[in-house]
Amino acid sequence: MRILLDKFSKSFGAVKVIEDMTLEVRDGEMLALLGPSGCGKSTTLFAICGIHRVTGGRILFGDRDVSNVPSQQRNVGVVFQSYALYPHMTVAQNIGFPLQVKGQSTAEIRRQVDGIAELVHIEELMSRRPAELSGGQQQRVALARALIRKPDVLLLDEPLANLDAKLRLEMRSEIRRLQLETGITAILVTHDQVEAMSMCDRIAIMDAGEIIQIATPTEMYHNPRTQFVAGFLGNPPIAFLHGTASEGAFELTKSDLKIPLQRSLPGKISRLTLGIRPEDFGPSGDIVIPGKVAFVETQGRENLYDVRLPDGSVLRSIQPVRSDVSVGQEVRWAADSSKVMVFAEDGTRL
Repeated sequence: MRILLDKFSKSFGAVKVIEDMTLEVRDGEMLALLGPSGCGKSTTLFAICGIHRVTGGRILFGDRDVSNVPSQQRNVGVVFQSYALYPHMTVAQNIGFPLQVKGQSTAEIRRQVDGIAELVHIEELMSRRPAELSGGQQQRVALARALIRKPDVLLLDEPLANLDAKLRLEMRSEIRRLQLETGITAILVTHDQVEAMSMCDRIAIMDAGEIIQIATPTEMYHNPRTQFVAGFLGNPPIAFLHGTASEGAFELTKSDLKIPLQRSLPGKISRLTLGIRPEDFGPSGDIVIPGKVAFVETQGRENLYDVRLPDGSVLRSIQPVRSDVSVGQEVRWAADSSKVMVFAEDGTRL
Protein backbone atom coordinates (compact mmCIF):
# COMPACT_ATOMS: atom_id res chain seq x y z
CA MET A 1 0.00 0.00 0.00
CA ARG A 2 1.43 3.36 -1.07
CA ILE A 3 1.16 6.09 1.56
CA LEU A 4 1.22 9.77 0.57
CA LEU A 5 1.34 12.78 2.84
CA ASP A 6 0.30 15.66 0.60
CA LYS A 7 1.18 19.08 2.09
CA PHE A 8 0.43 17.64 5.53
CA SER A 9 0.27 20.11 8.42
CA LYS A 10 -0.35 19.58 12.12
CA SER A 11 -0.73 22.20 14.83
CA PHE A 12 -1.59 21.98 18.51
CA GLY A 13 -3.33 25.25 19.23
CA ALA A 14 -0.99 28.03 18.16
CA VAL A 15 2.02 25.69 18.00
CA LYS A 16 2.85 24.51 14.48
CA VAL A 17 4.61 21.13 14.61
CA ILE A 18 4.46 20.14 10.92
CA GLU A 19 3.75 22.49 8.04
CA ASP A 20 3.26 21.55 4.37
CA MET A 21 5.13 18.25 4.52
CA THR A 22 5.02 16.04 1.43
CA LEU A 23 6.23 12.46 1.81
CA GLU A 24 5.64 9.29 -0.21
CA VAL A 25 6.11 5.83 1.27
CA ARG A 26 6.31 3.31 -1.55
CA ASP A 27 4.28 0.14 -1.64
CA GLY A 28 6.07 -2.64 0.25
CA GLU A 29 8.99 -0.58 1.51
CA MET A 30 10.11 0.10 5.04
CA LEU A 31 10.81 3.77 5.65
CA ALA A 32 12.38 5.31 8.77
CA LEU A 33 11.43 8.68 10.17
CA LEU A 34 14.68 9.56 11.91
CA GLY A 35 15.50 12.59 13.99
CA PRO A 36 16.05 14.08 17.44
CA SER A 37 13.34 14.27 20.08
CA GLY A 38 10.74 16.91 19.27
CA CYS A 39 11.36 16.95 15.51
CA GLY A 40 7.80 15.82 14.67
CA LYS A 41 8.34 12.19 13.69
CA SER A 42 5.88 10.68 16.22
CA THR A 43 3.33 13.40 15.40
CA THR A 44 3.58 12.35 11.76
CA LEU A 45 3.13 8.68 12.66
CA PHE A 46 0.11 9.40 14.88
CA ALA A 47 -1.50 11.39 12.08
CA ILE A 48 -1.02 8.48 9.67
CA CYS A 49 -2.70 6.05 12.06
CA GLY A 50 -5.50 8.48 12.92
CA ILE A 51 -4.68 9.31 16.53
CA HIS A 52 -4.06 12.94 15.48
CA ARG A 53 -6.40 14.76 13.10
CA VAL A 54 -4.63 16.68 10.36
CA THR A 55 -4.67 20.48 10.47
CA GLY A 56 -4.07 20.81 6.75
CA GLY A 57 -3.29 18.78 3.65
CA ARG A 58 -4.18 15.15 2.95
CA ILE A 59 -3.13 11.62 3.88
CA LEU A 60 -3.70 9.05 1.15
CA PHE A 61 -3.66 5.24 1.47
CA GLY A 62 -3.32 4.28 -2.17
CA ASP A 63 -5.88 6.53 -3.86
CA ARG A 64 -8.09 6.72 -0.76
CA ASP A 65 -8.09 9.97 1.23
CA VAL A 66 -8.11 8.94 4.90
CA SER A 67 -7.45 12.40 6.35
CA ASN A 68 -10.79 12.43 8.19
CA VAL A 69 -11.28 8.66 8.52
CA PRO A 70 -11.31 7.36 12.13
CA SER A 71 -8.28 5.28 13.11
CA GLN A 72 -10.30 2.06 13.51
CA GLN A 73 -11.35 2.32 9.84
CA ARG A 74 -7.83 2.84 8.42
CA ASN A 75 -6.63 -0.77 8.77
CA VAL A 76 -3.26 0.07 10.29
CA GLY A 77 -1.21 -2.04 12.67
CA VAL A 78 0.64 -0.09 15.36
CA VAL A 79 3.42 -1.25 17.67
CA PHE A 80 4.22 1.18 20.47
CA GLN A 81 7.33 1.52 22.60
CA SER A 82 5.34 0.35 25.65
CA TYR A 83 3.94 -2.76 23.84
CA ALA A 84 0.45 -1.98 25.31
CA LEU A 85 -0.49 -5.61 25.97
CA TYR A 86 -3.55 -6.48 28.06
CA PRO A 87 -2.12 -7.81 31.36
CA HIS A 88 -5.15 -10.00 32.23
CA MET A 89 -5.11 -11.81 28.87
CA THR A 90 -2.90 -14.67 27.75
CA VAL A 91 -0.58 -14.27 24.77
CA ALA A 92 -3.09 -16.08 22.55
CA GLN A 93 -5.92 -13.82 23.73
CA ASN A 94 -3.82 -10.67 23.21
CA ILE A 95 -2.95 -11.67 19.66
CA GLY A 96 -6.47 -12.73 18.76
CA PHE A 97 -8.21 -9.70 20.27
CA PRO A 98 -8.41 -7.68 17.00
CA LEU A 99 -10.15 -10.64 15.33
CA GLN A 100 -12.48 -11.07 18.30
CA VAL A 101 -13.51 -7.41 17.94
CA LYS A 102 -14.32 -8.13 14.29
CA GLY A 103 -16.62 -10.97 15.41
CA GLN A 104 -14.74 -13.85 13.82
CA SER A 105 -15.40 -17.39 15.05
CA THR A 106 -13.35 -18.98 17.81
CA ALA A 107 -12.03 -21.65 15.44
CA GLU A 108 -10.94 -19.08 12.84
CA ILE A 109 -9.27 -16.92 15.50
CA ARG A 110 -7.36 -19.95 16.83
CA ARG A 111 -6.21 -20.88 13.32
CA GLN A 112 -4.92 -17.39 12.54
CA VAL A 113 -3.34 -16.95 15.98
CA ASP A 114 -1.44 -20.21 15.58
CA GLY A 115 -0.21 -19.13 12.16
CA ILE A 116 1.02 -15.70 13.23
CA ALA A 117 2.61 -17.15 16.39
CA GLU A 118 4.66 -19.48 14.21
CA LEU A 119 5.70 -16.55 12.03
CA VAL A 120 7.08 -14.58 15.00
CA HIS A 121 8.45 -17.67 16.80
CA ILE A 122 6.38 -17.59 20.01
CA GLU A 123 4.41 -20.84 19.71
CA GLU A 124 5.47 -22.02 23.18
CA LEU A 125 4.29 -18.83 24.91
CA MET A 126 0.60 -18.89 24.03
CA SER A 127 -0.73 -19.67 27.52
CA ARG A 128 1.44 -17.16 29.36
CA ARG A 129 0.45 -13.64 30.45
CA PRO A 130 2.53 -10.50 29.67
CA ALA A 131 4.02 -10.34 33.19
CA GLU A 132 5.60 -13.75 32.57
CA LEU A 133 7.39 -12.61 29.40
CA SER A 134 10.72 -10.91 28.75
CA GLY A 135 10.85 -7.60 26.91
CA GLY A 136 11.75 -9.29 23.63
CA GLN A 137 8.92 -11.78 24.01
CA GLN A 138 6.43 -9.00 24.72
CA GLN A 139 7.64 -7.18 21.62
CA ARG A 140 7.03 -10.27 19.49
CA VAL A 141 3.48 -10.55 20.91
CA ALA A 142 2.84 -6.89 20.10
CA LEU A 143 4.08 -7.47 16.54
CA ALA A 144 1.89 -10.56 16.15
CA ARG A 145 -1.17 -8.63 17.36
CA ALA A 146 -0.44 -5.82 14.88
CA LEU A 147 0.10 -8.21 11.95
CA ILE A 148 -2.83 -10.57 12.52
CA ARG A 149 -5.33 -8.03 11.29
CA LYS A 150 -3.48 -7.96 7.91
CA PRO A 151 -3.03 -4.19 7.97
CA ASP A 152 -2.36 -2.05 4.93
CA VAL A 153 0.54 -0.42 6.77
CA LEU A 154 2.57 -1.31 9.86
CA LEU A 155 3.55 1.62 12.07
CA LEU A 156 6.40 1.17 14.56
CA ASP A 157 6.92 3.87 17.19
CA GLU A 158 10.35 3.42 18.86
CA PRO A 159 9.64 -0.33 19.12
CA LEU A 160 13.07 -1.31 20.45
CA ALA A 161 13.71 1.50 22.94
CA ASN A 162 12.95 -0.64 26.01
CA LEU A 163 15.16 -3.58 25.04
CA ASP A 164 18.77 -4.23 26.01
CA ALA A 165 21.54 -4.10 23.39
CA LYS A 166 21.52 -7.83 22.56
CA LEU A 167 17.73 -7.97 22.18
CA ARG A 168 17.71 -4.81 20.07
CA LEU A 169 20.09 -6.47 17.64
CA GLU A 170 17.95 -9.62 17.51
CA MET A 171 14.67 -7.75 17.09
CA ARG A 172 16.04 -5.47 14.36
CA SER A 173 16.60 -8.47 12.14
CA GLU A 174 13.32 -10.11 13.19
CA ILE A 175 11.18 -7.06 12.40
CA ARG A 176 12.90 -6.65 9.05
CA ARG A 177 12.40 -10.37 8.29
CA LEU A 178 8.69 -10.12 9.08
CA GLN A 179 8.29 -7.01 6.97
CA LEU A 180 9.99 -8.63 3.98
CA GLU A 181 8.09 -11.92 4.33
CA THR A 182 4.69 -10.23 4.56
CA GLY A 183 5.48 -7.54 1.98
CA ILE A 184 3.72 -4.96 4.13
CA THR A 185 4.43 -1.24 3.87
CA ALA A 186 6.04 -0.16 7.14
CA ILE A 187 7.05 3.12 8.78
CA LEU A 188 9.56 3.11 11.63
CA VAL A 189 9.91 6.09 13.98
CA THR A 190 13.26 6.16 15.75
CA HIS A 191 16.00 8.45 17.02
CA ASP A 192 18.51 5.59 16.69
CA GLN A 193 20.43 5.87 13.41
CA VAL A 194 21.67 2.26 13.65
CA GLU A 195 18.06 1.01 13.69
CA ALA A 196 17.15 3.19 10.73
CA MET A 197 20.16 2.19 8.64
CA SER A 198 19.98 -1.53 9.36
CA MET A 199 16.22 -2.04 9.03
CA CYS A 200 14.92 0.30 6.34
CA ASP A 201 14.94 0.74 2.57
CA ARG A 202 14.98 4.52 2.87
CA ILE A 203 15.43 7.09 5.63
CA ALA A 204 13.72 10.46 6.00
CA ILE A 205 15.72 12.63 8.39
CA MET A 206 13.58 15.22 10.16
CA ASP A 207 14.41 18.36 12.12
CA ALA A 208 12.03 21.00 13.49
CA GLY A 209 9.05 19.55 11.65
CA GLU A 210 10.74 19.35 8.24
CA ILE A 211 12.22 16.55 6.18
CA ILE A 212 15.85 17.53 5.60
CA GLN A 213 16.75 14.61 3.31
CA ILE A 214 15.25 11.35 2.17
CA ALA A 215 17.45 8.64 0.62
CA THR A 216 18.71 5.10 1.01
CA PRO A 217 20.95 4.56 4.06
CA THR A 218 24.08 4.19 1.91
CA GLU A 219 23.36 7.26 -0.19
CA MET A 220 22.57 9.40 2.85
CA TYR A 221 25.70 8.29 4.70
CA HIS A 222 28.05 9.04 1.83
CA ASN A 223 26.23 12.06 0.36
CA PRO A 224 24.52 14.04 3.14
CA ARG A 225 22.97 17.28 1.98
CA THR A 226 23.70 19.18 5.18
CA GLN A 227 26.02 19.22 8.17
CA PHE A 228 23.05 18.21 10.34
CA VAL A 229 22.49 15.02 8.32
CA ALA A 230 26.22 14.20 8.26
CA GLY A 231 26.39 14.59 12.02
CA PHE A 232 23.30 12.49 12.66
CA LEU A 233 24.49 9.42 10.73
CA GLY A 234 27.59 7.49 11.64
CA ASN A 235 28.91 5.66 14.68
CA PRO A 236 31.49 6.75 15.76
CA PRO A 237 30.24 10.14 14.56
CA ILE A 238 31.86 12.39 12.01
CA ALA A 239 34.26 15.09 13.29
CA PHE A 240 33.98 18.72 12.18
CA LEU A 241 36.78 21.24 11.73
CA HIS A 242 35.96 24.97 11.59
CA GLY A 243 37.95 27.51 9.65
CA THR A 244 38.10 29.82 6.63
CA ALA A 245 38.52 29.56 2.89
CA SER A 246 41.91 30.82 1.74
CA GLU A 247 43.24 30.58 -1.83
CA GLY A 248 41.56 27.29 -2.67
CA ALA A 249 42.31 25.75 0.69
CA PHE A 250 40.75 25.38 4.11
CA GLU A 251 42.65 27.15 6.90
CA LEU A 252 42.03 25.79 10.38
CA THR A 253 41.08 28.40 12.98
CA LYS A 254 43.97 29.37 15.31
CA SER A 255 46.41 27.21 13.36
CA ASP A 256 48.70 27.35 10.35
CA LEU A 257 47.25 24.06 9.06
CA LYS A 258 45.91 24.35 5.52
CA ILE A 259 43.94 21.62 3.76
CA PRO A 260 43.62 21.87 -0.04
CA LEU A 261 40.08 21.71 -1.36
CA GLN A 262 39.27 19.55 -4.37
CA ARG A 263 36.61 21.88 -5.73
CA SER A 264 36.25 25.61 -6.27
CA LEU A 265 33.95 27.50 -3.93
CA PRO A 266 31.35 30.18 -4.64
CA GLY A 267 32.94 33.63 -4.56
CA LYS A 268 31.50 34.95 -1.30
CA ILE A 269 32.15 31.84 0.82
CA SER A 270 34.53 32.62 3.68
CA ARG A 271 33.65 30.50 6.73
CA LEU A 272 33.81 26.75 6.18
CA THR A 273 33.34 23.51 8.09
CA LEU A 274 35.07 20.29 7.05
CA GLY A 275 33.60 16.92 7.96
CA ILE A 276 35.92 13.90 8.25
CA ARG A 277 34.60 10.46 9.19
CA PRO A 278 36.71 8.18 11.45
CA GLU A 279 37.23 5.59 8.69
CA ASP A 280 38.70 8.31 6.42
CA PHE A 281 41.41 9.49 8.84
CA GLY A 282 44.43 7.38 9.79
CA PRO A 283 47.98 6.38 8.83
CA SER A 284 47.29 6.55 5.09
CA GLY A 285 45.85 9.43 3.07
CA ASP A 286 46.88 12.38 0.94
CA ILE A 287 46.20 15.23 3.41
CA VAL A 288 48.60 15.12 6.38
CA ILE A 289 47.01 16.45 9.58
CA PRO A 290 49.39 16.30 12.56
CA GLY A 291 48.09 16.11 16.10
CA LYS A 292 48.38 14.42 19.47
CA VAL A 293 46.52 11.28 20.57
CA ALA A 294 44.17 12.44 23.35
CA PHE A 295 42.17 9.28 24.00
CA VAL A 296 42.09 5.62 23.01
CA GLU A 297 38.86 3.65 23.31
CA THR A 298 39.12 -0.12 23.00
CA GLN A 299 36.20 -1.65 21.10
CA GLY A 300 37.40 -5.24 20.76
CA ARG A 301 38.45 -5.89 17.18
CA GLU A 302 39.37 -2.22 16.71
CA ASN A 303 40.24 0.94 18.60
CA LEU A 304 38.86 4.45 18.37
CA TYR A 305 41.58 7.11 18.55
CA ASP A 306 40.89 10.77 19.35
CA VAL A 307 43.56 13.04 17.85
CA ARG A 308 43.64 16.62 19.16
CA LEU A 309 44.73 19.31 16.67
CA PRO A 310 46.53 22.59 17.51
CA ASP A 311 43.29 24.59 17.72
CA GLY A 312 41.72 22.11 20.15
CA SER A 313 39.59 20.34 17.55
CA VAL A 314 39.43 16.54 17.68
CA LEU A 315 39.53 14.12 14.76
CA ARG A 316 38.53 10.48 15.29
CA SER A 317 40.17 7.47 13.71
CA ILE A 318 38.84 3.91 13.78
CA GLN A 319 41.60 1.33 13.21
CA PRO A 320 42.56 -2.25 14.02
CA VAL A 321 44.07 -2.61 17.50
CA ARG A 322 47.68 -1.43 17.42
CA SER A 323 50.34 -1.42 20.17
CA ASP A 324 52.50 1.37 18.73
CA VAL A 325 50.08 4.22 19.55
CA SER A 326 49.37 5.57 23.02
CA VAL A 327 47.78 8.60 24.68
CA GLY A 328 49.99 11.70 24.46
CA GLN A 329 51.84 10.51 21.36
CA GLU A 330 52.37 12.91 18.45
CA VAL A 331 51.11 11.45 15.15
CA ARG A 332 51.11 12.61 11.55
CA TRP A 333 48.07 10.84 10.25
CA ALA A 334 46.22 11.84 7.11
CA ALA A 335 42.75 12.23 5.63
CA ASP A 336 41.46 11.01 2.28
CA SER A 337 40.77 14.21 0.32
CA SER A 338 38.15 12.50 -1.85
CA LYS A 339 36.11 11.69 1.27
CA VAL A 340 36.35 15.07 3.04
CA MET A 341 32.99 16.86 3.17
CA VAL A 342 32.80 20.66 2.91
CA PHE A 343 29.95 22.68 4.42
CA ALA A 344 29.08 26.34 4.23
CA GLU A 345 28.47 28.47 7.31
CA ASP A 346 24.72 27.75 7.15
CA GLY A 347 25.36 23.99 7.14
CA THR A 348 24.63 23.27 3.48
CA ARG A 349 26.95 20.89 1.61
CA LEU A 350 29.20 22.49 -0.96
